[in-house]
Amino acid sequence: MRTTLVASLAAATVSVFLLAGCSSDDSSMDGHSMGASNSSSVPSTQADASAQFDDADVMFARMMYPHHAQAIEMAAMVEGRTDNPDVVALASAIEAAQQPEMERMTAWLAEWGQPAPSSDMGEMDHGSGTGMMTQQDMDALTAAAGPEFDRRWLTMMIEHHEGAIEMANIEIADGSNPDAQEMARTIVASQQQEIDTMRTLLG
Repeated sequence: MRTTLVASLAAATVSVFLLAGCSSDDSSMDGHSMGASNSSSVPSTQADASAQFDDADVMFARMMYPHHAQAIEMAAMVEGRTDNPDVVALASAIEAAQQPEMERMTAWLAEWGQPAPSSDMGEMDHGSGTGMMTQQDMDALTAAAGPEFDRRWLTMMIEHHEGAIEMANIEIADGSNPDAQEMARTIVASQQQEIDTMRTLLG
C-alpha cells in the first residue's frame, strides 16, 4: 500500500512539474522563438515577461539552486544503502523534478545578467530555517544503511523540504518574475505532498 502511495506521488510530482514546465516553455516560444510569425497575436508585454525580475527573484534562484543540489545529492545516496522501494521511489521523483528546475534557474540568472549560481553549500546559512544539512549531517547519512538510513534520510529530507517551501513562499510573496513565481508555487505543492508521504512512512 505504501509503495503504491509513493509511486502515485512520484507520478503526480513529475506531472505537476511537467505541466509547469510546458506552460513556461510555451510562453517562451510564443514570446521569443516564434517571434515574427506570432507578433500580431502575442502581447508585447508577454515577450518581456522573462526580463521582469527583482531582488527577490534573484535571491530565490541563487539560494534554491544549491538547496536543490543538496537534495539531489541526498537522493543519490539512496543507491546501495537501502532497498526500501518507498525511499527509492521518492529519491527518483525528487531528482526528476529538481534537476530540470536547477537548469531553469541557471538560465534565468543568465537572462537577468546575474552571476551563475553555485552548488557550494557554504553560501547558505545552515541555521536560518532553509533546511540545509551540515557536513556532519551528510557524513552521518553517508555512514548509515538499511532501516537506519531510511529513518535518517526521511527525517532529513522532511526538514530540507520544509526549508524549500519557506524559501518558495518568500518568492511568491516578494518576487515579480512570473516564471519564478510559478516554479515557487510548484515547489510548495509538490514538496508538501512529499512531506506528507514521508511522514506517513516514518509512522
